[in-house]
Amino acid sequence: MSFNCRFAPSPTGPLHIGGVRTALFNWLIARKNKGNFFLRIEDTDKQRSKDEFKQQIINSLKWLSINYDGAEYIQSKNISKHVAVAEELIKKGFAYECYCSEEEINEQKEKCKKQGIPYVYNRKWRDPKDLKIPKDVKPVIRFKSKISGNTIIKDLVQGERNISNSTIEDFVILRKDKTPTYQLSATVDDHEMKITHVIRGDDHMINSFKQKQIYDAMKWEVPSFAHIPLIHSEKGKKLSKRDNASTINDYIKIGIIPEALRNYLLRLGWSYKDKEIFSLKESIELFDFEGIGKSPSKLDMSRILSINETYIKSMNENDLFNRLKEFSQKFKTKIDKSKENVVLKSLNFLKNKAKTLEDIFNNSSYILTDNLKISNEDKSLVDKKSQEIIKNFIEDYEKLSNLNKESLEKIIKSLIDKHQTNFKGVGQPLRIGLVGTKFGPGIYDIILSLDKSIVVSRLKKLV
Repeated sequence: MSFNCRFAPSPTGPLHIGGVRTALFNWLIARKNKGNFFLRIEDTDKQRSKDEFKQQIINSLKWLSINYDGAEYIQSKNISKHVAVAEELIKKGFAYECYCSEEEINEQKEKCKKQGIPYVYNRKWRDPKDLKIPKDVKPVIRFKSKISGNTIIKDLVQGERNISNSTIEDFVILRKDKTPTYQLSATVDDHEMKITHVIRGDDHMINSFKQKQIYDAMKWEVPSFAHIPLIHSEKGKKLSKRDNASTINDYIKIGIIPEALRNYLLRLGWSYKDKEIFSLKESIELFDFEGIGKSPSKLDMSRILSINETYIKSMNENDLFNRLKEFSQKFKTKIDKSKENVVLKSLNFLKNKAKTLEDIFNNSSYILTDNLKISNEDKSLVDKKSQEIIKNFIEDYEKLSNLNKESLEKIIKSLIDKHQTNFKGVGQPLRIGLVGTKFGPGIYDIILSLDKSIVVSRLKKLV
């Protein structure tokens, strides 16, 4: 059996992290089964759809290496087909014209609200024998939903779902201006694209029941459905675009690596034994519907940072440096050509404890700057004793002909003994003078990474 999957976002806002995970799950299932994965841009909401959001969706998938087959399928280009299917449904007796005014619909809604029951259209125009068609009123087209019996969907994640047909109203498929609604457009496009598996959030469950009725009415083959639980915020609420870290750009700008985020999203609601880190090849080979959980997943930023740190540690340093360069140019400052080699050689310690590319950039800022700034708070930590230690260090350091960790250790040890202090007592003032803060990489790594003249000139400014 061939597998055809699709990801169908609306370009009405930046791509949401939940949408990204849906795209990933569709892509993995398609690739595992040697099938096709398509991107469909559902842009029929002309007022809210924007090209910038469409481009952000495309760029986000590209950044995560979720590659789709063929060109993007643009839904608005297929509206004539959607309308033709609506007209065919009328001819077959599965849809009808509804002339209810907005005032009538609002009255029905208000009545239901007072009775404390959910609004369901009263099917007034379903059998309009005694009704007179009003003048100057354009009708909507409603689908004639089944009134009796039940509909069953054998969901690949949620299991068998069974609902009473009476709970599904006669939903609108064409608006008054003859534009199709989501229920019609999505169904027609899925049929036209020969989609075999519809994988989407479980908030779409009721839509699947409605769309299945259209499939049945048109005698089309119904795809398999898989409804995955939603992602919740760290507070346990449904994640929205207003939440921090809800879009891909929120992660890119702090230096999250795409492979790490893809790995995190894979594990967000899916598991395979107790395995945590997956290569791309393993992700495709091992992913299945059985491993998808039925409960909502909670976004965990600390977990994302932890996985990102794992990827940073294991990454080839040339590759890591190229990503750091790209990140710095885009979000910080361009790394000067003259500093590139120093940063690359120092990556083995600059990446130590770094959870993001931003952390590595911050760790390397002492290399990148020619004008080191020390805060008053850090300056206040350099007392007279510390200044003496720095003076003595400069004297011994300038005499060194063979500069390495061992020769530096001898100087530090002699200063500890001479000034009756400890490693921090020597290391902290030196670090403040060389990095601009008491925090930073190990003191030996800092000294060995900088040119000898720079070490001396920076330290002299403190004494």
